[in-house]
Order: sequence, then structure tokens, then C-alpha cells
Amino acid sequence: MPVTTRVSLVRKAPGTYETATVELDDPRQGEVTVKLAASGLCHSDDHVATGDVPVAVYPYVGGHEGAGVVTAVGPNTPGYEVGDHVVFSFLPACGHCEPCAQGQSNLCDLGASLLTGARAEDPTSFRMTEDGNPVGQQCGISTFSEYTTASVDSVVKISKDVPLRSAALVGCGVPTGWGSAVRSANLKPGATVIVMGIGGIGANALQGAVHAGASTVIAVDPAPFKQEKAKEFGATHAFAGIEEATEYARSITNGQGADAVIITIGVVQGEHVAQALAAIRKAGTVVLTGLGDITATGAPIALGDLTLMQKRLQGSLFGESNPRHDIPALLRMYQAGQLKLDELVTREYTLDQVAEAYEDMHAGKNIRGVIVFD
Repeated sequence: MPVTTRVSLVRKAPGTYETATVELDDPRQGEVTVKLAASGLCHSDDHVATGDVPVAVYPYVGGHEGAGVVTAVGPNTPGYEVGDHVVFSFLPACGHCEPCAQGQSNLCDLGASLLTGARAEDPTSFRMTEDGNPVGQQCGISTFSEYTTASVDSVVKISKDVPLRSAALVGCGVPTGWGSAVRSANLKPGATVIVMGIGGIGANALQGAVHAGASTVIAVDPAPFKQEKAKEFGATHAFAGIEEATEYARSITNGQGADAVIITIGVVQGEHVAQALAAIRKAGTVVLTGLGDITATGAPIALGDLTLMQKRLQGSLFGESNPRHDIPALLRMYQAGQLKLDELVTREYTLDQVAEAYEDMHAGKNIRGVIVFD
């Protein structure tokens, strides 16, 4: 029987997040209902509000980086019980499609449904409604909600001794940034790497670069606050612009340039890709992790430089991470003191402050804002 829950949603794009109350369905087979403890405020949800990432239905409840406690389990859904602590993975993983079978569960076929607001198996089936009308769920989970009902394909059980506020961050930003350095850039010990944009993703790319053994980790961000914070996450140097960073990388590599540049800017433009390609050495790698207008095309890159210098341009979704393996693994690293999570959170917000939180993000005030629920 449906119950009500308070949520933060957008009614159009461009639009602004606002608080509303919607009806939430009970879980069906293969689903659970979760009471949220915390939700990260990722830039991707802001892309929905600005229209850079178009979605299929409005109203649309944001949030895709969260953790909480299971309050109900659908019938014939083994492996879960009331009281389980879980982290949501914004990328569902079925475990049996071709990408999953090849070990690329971040590219699971279920990902095709992420922006429909509905269920992967039925694009007309919604778990949230308002006055009888469908309400979309971001990535099928919508963590900007006191309670949410989601598929177990998007849920990862975790140990109950991990603080849920910290655990929420490993649903998107941490593995995306960390994996961009460790997997997509394939950094080696002694590497020189530049990270463009120090927010919730970039800070974790810095941590991943350090974990991989990079000796020179260069952060780029125009905000002095973020340049200072970057050093807490492993940056050896920080600059306001990519030009200064490129010049420094060349000065310590006999003019060659960085081994890799990871682009984690909040709103990526084609010129950023060109700047990154110009900053790397022969056979270097540019990892494009950040998003902008996803319908935009073109980047002013020198094709001859790409070919003749054998450079590599690599897209990165979720840092090429495996949700079911890497979410628990990163939390173990956190418990062992090998990964900073609590330090990522600049400010906590209530559900009613989501719009304010994104204003702060645009102003460069936060590494990561977090909604903390009662």
C-alpha cells in the first residue's frame, strides 16, 4: 500500500529543486524500500536541473548517491532483510548481460533506463506518483527522498559498522574519481598527473592518483579554497589554470608533459579536452570523466597530435568501477585509514536546502555537500 515521503524534485528544466510530498509504492519482487540516512549532492543532479542532462518525465526526484537502512523487502527477494544497511549504486548491475559477464558491470545494459525515471524492465512503471501522476526517479533510485523504493540491482549491502553518512559517498563520487585515476588513467608509480576540477569527483581522482603511486599530482581549480583542499587529498601542487599546470608538468619531465590528465570539471566544454590533450606526453592519456551538455558535439583537438603522438582519449563512467566489488572495497580502505571520506564533506544540508546547496556548489564553496536525514 503506497505511503507518502518528502522529496526534492524539479518540475521542469531549466528548473530549481523544491521540496514536495509524493506517494511511494511498496517494493515488488526484486525491490527494497530504504529509509535514507544521507545523500551526496553530486553535480550530475544539477545537470538534470539545468537541462544539460535531459530526462524523460517531470516531476523528477533527484539524488543518486546515498545510503540508508532497508525498511521493507519485496516478495520472493532473497538476500535482503529489514535492517540491512545499504549503499545505492547509481549504476545498476544485473550480473548477466554481456558487459557484466565481461567484468564491465559499470556498462550494464540496465543503464539504458537511468534517465527514464521508470523501471528498467518496464518504462511505463513508476514507484513514485503525485496526485496519481508518475514522478521520475533519478537513476531509478532518487536519494533526495526520506524513503525510496529501488531495484536490488541498484543496492549494495554493507557492514553495519560503517557510518552511513560516510558510506553514502561511495555510491558515485568516490569510485568515479578514484577509478578515473587507478583504472581509466592506469597510472603507474612515479607518474605525473593533472586533475582538472577539484570537486567531489576531482578530490577522489587525487586520492586515486596517490594510491596508484603517482609522484607528482597537480590539481587545477580557479577557487583558492579548492586549491588548498586539494593538498589534503594528495595534490603535490595546485594551480588556478591548466596553462600553469601544463608548464609545470613539462618543466619536470624534460618538456614531455604529464602522463595523464583527468578532466573532472563540473561543466565540461570541448576546449577543456583540447587543453588536456595538449598537456600530455607522447602516448599519454586524457580521461574524460566530467559532464556538460550531453548533446554537445565537437572539441578543437589537433588530430595530427592525437595520431602522431599516439595519445589516448578515454571516457570514464563510474571510474570503470564494479559496484558490488568496489563499494565494499573502498569502505574497507576507509576503515583502514587509507581513504578519506569524512574530509570530503564541506557542509551538511537538510532536504529543504537542496537548491541552496547547489548555489553553494556553483559558488565553489563545497568539495561535497551532503543531505543528512533525521
